[in-house]
Amino acid sequence: MPAIVLFDGECNFCDASVQFIIKRDPKGYFQFAAQQSDIGETFKREYAVPDTLDSILVIDQHKVYNSSDAALQISKHLNGLWSYLYVLKVIPKPIRNVVYKFIAKNRYAWFGKKDSCMIPPPEIRNRFL
Repeated sequence: MPAIVLFDGECNFCDASVQFIIKRDPKGYFQFAAQQSDIGETFKREYAVPDTLDSILVIDQHKVYNSSDAALQISKHLNGLWSYLYVLKVIPKPIRNVVYKFIAKNRYAWFGKKDSCMIPPPEIRNRFL
Protein backbone atom coordinates (compact mmCIF):
# COMPACT_ATOMS: atom_id res chain seq x y z
CA MET A 1 0.00 0.00 0.00
CA PRO A 2 1.52 3.35 -0.97
CA ALA A 3 2.07 6.00 1.66
CA ILE A 4 0.01 9.18 1.35
CA VAL A 5 1.40 12.68 1.69
CA LEU A 6 -1.20 15.29 2.67
CA PHE A 7 0.14 18.74 1.85
CA ASP A 8 -1.06 22.33 1.90
CA GLY A 9 -2.27 22.74 -1.68
CA GLU A 10 -2.14 26.55 -1.49
CA CYS A 11 1.48 26.75 -0.37
CA ASN A 12 4.19 27.29 -2.99
CA PHE A 13 6.83 25.71 -0.74
CA CYS A 14 4.62 22.65 -0.21
CA ASP A 15 4.02 22.35 -3.95
CA ALA A 16 7.76 22.51 -4.59
CA SER A 17 8.27 19.88 -1.88
CA VAL A 18 5.81 17.54 -3.60
CA GLN A 19 7.67 18.00 -6.90
CA PHE A 20 10.94 17.31 -5.06
CA ILE A 21 9.53 14.07 -3.62
CA ILE A 22 8.16 12.90 -6.97
CA LYS A 23 11.55 13.34 -8.67
CA ARG A 24 13.25 11.26 -5.98
CA ASP A 25 10.55 8.59 -5.68
CA PRO A 26 10.59 6.85 -9.07
CA LYS A 27 8.99 3.68 -7.67
CA GLY A 28 5.93 5.66 -6.63
CA TYR A 29 6.00 4.85 -2.92
CA PHE A 30 4.10 8.07 -2.22
CA GLN A 31 0.74 9.29 -3.40
CA PHE A 32 -0.40 12.85 -2.76
CA ALA A 33 -3.50 14.78 -1.77
CA ALA A 34 -4.03 18.41 -0.85
CA GLN A 35 -5.31 18.79 2.68
CA GLN A 36 -7.97 21.15 1.34
CA SER A 37 -9.36 18.53 -1.06
CA ASP A 38 -12.32 16.30 -0.28
CA ILE A 39 -10.07 13.24 0.02
CA GLY A 40 -7.60 15.19 2.17
CA GLU A 41 -10.41 16.24 4.52
CA THR A 42 -11.64 12.63 4.63
CA PHE A 43 -8.20 11.34 5.63
CA LYS A 44 -7.85 14.03 8.29
CA ARG A 45 -11.21 13.02 9.79
CA GLU A 46 -10.46 9.30 9.52
CA TYR A 47 -7.15 9.71 11.36
CA ALA A 48 -8.49 12.33 13.83
CA VAL A 49 -6.03 15.03 12.75
CA PRO A 50 -6.79 18.28 14.60
CA ASP A 51 -7.74 21.25 12.39
CA THR A 52 -5.18 23.34 14.27
CA LEU A 53 -2.27 21.17 13.11
CA ASP A 54 -0.28 23.17 10.55
CA SER A 55 1.93 20.45 9.14
CA ILE A 56 2.54 18.12 6.26
CA LEU A 57 1.09 14.72 7.06
CA VAL A 58 2.22 11.28 5.99
CA ILE A 59 -0.01 8.25 6.34
CA ASP A 60 2.17 5.16 6.08
CA GLN A 61 1.09 1.66 7.09
CA HIS A 62 -2.03 3.17 8.75
CA LYS A 63 0.08 5.43 10.99
CA VAL A 64 0.04 9.23 10.77
CA TYR A 65 3.26 11.23 10.92
CA ASN A 66 3.36 15.02 11.16
CA SER A 67 5.87 17.84 11.37
CA SER A 68 9.51 16.69 11.45
CA ASP A 69 8.46 13.04 11.79
CA ALA A 70 6.59 13.34 8.47
CA ALA A 71 9.57 14.97 6.75
CA LEU A 72 11.90 12.25 8.01
CA GLN A 73 9.45 9.50 7.06
CA ILE A 74 9.46 10.91 3.54
CA SER A 75 13.26 11.17 3.39
CA LYS A 76 13.55 7.52 4.47
CA HIS A 77 11.97 6.42 1.17
CA LEU A 78 13.73 8.78 -1.26
CA ASN A 79 16.47 7.78 -3.68
CA GLY A 80 20.05 8.83 -3.27
CA LEU A 81 21.61 10.45 -0.27
CA TRP A 82 18.27 11.92 0.82
CA SER A 83 17.40 8.68 2.60
CA TYR A 84 20.34 9.23 4.96
CA LEU A 85 18.57 12.26 6.44
CA TYR A 86 16.49 9.74 8.38
CA VAL A 87 19.40 9.51 10.86
CA LEU A 88 18.23 12.92 12.12
CA LYS A 89 15.53 10.94 13.91
CA VAL A 90 18.04 10.60 16.77
CA ILE A 91 17.63 14.32 17.48
CA PRO A 92 14.89 14.72 20.09
CA LYS A 93 11.54 15.46 18.50
CA PRO A 94 10.96 18.77 20.36
CA ILE A 95 14.22 20.14 18.96
CA ARG A 96 13.46 18.93 15.42
CA ASN A 97 9.97 20.39 15.60
CA VAL A 98 11.23 23.84 16.62
CA VAL A 99 13.00 24.07 13.26
CA TYR A 100 10.05 22.55 11.41
CA LYS A 101 7.52 24.91 13.00
CA PHE A 102 9.70 27.95 12.25
CA ILE A 103 9.73 27.04 8.56
CA ALA A 104 6.00 26.17 8.55
CA LYS A 105 5.09 29.45 10.23
CA ASN A 106 7.00 31.51 7.66
CA ARG A 107 6.39 29.50 4.49
CA TYR A 108 3.74 31.85 3.04
CA ALA A 109 5.87 34.95 3.70
CA TRP A 110 8.98 33.38 2.21
CA PHE A 111 7.53 31.39 -0.69
CA GLY A 112 4.04 32.78 -1.28
CA LYS A 113 0.58 31.32 -1.45
CA LYS A 114 -1.63 30.23 -4.34
CA ASP A 115 -5.31 30.96 -4.79
CA SER A 116 -6.00 27.29 -5.51
CA CYS A 117 -4.36 23.87 -5.59
CA MET A 118 -2.17 22.91 -8.52
CA ILE A 119 -3.41 20.60 -11.24
CA PRO A 120 -0.79 17.89 -11.73
CA PRO A 121 0.52 17.26 -15.24
CA PRO A 122 -0.72 14.08 -16.97
CA GLU A 123 2.50 12.11 -16.45
CA ILE A 124 2.13 12.21 -12.65
CA ARG A 125 -1.63 12.64 -12.28
CA ASN A 126 -2.09 9.00 -11.20
CA ARG A 127 -0.06 9.76 -8.04
CA PHE A 128 -2.61 12.32 -6.85
CA LEU A 129 -5.76 11.24 -5.04
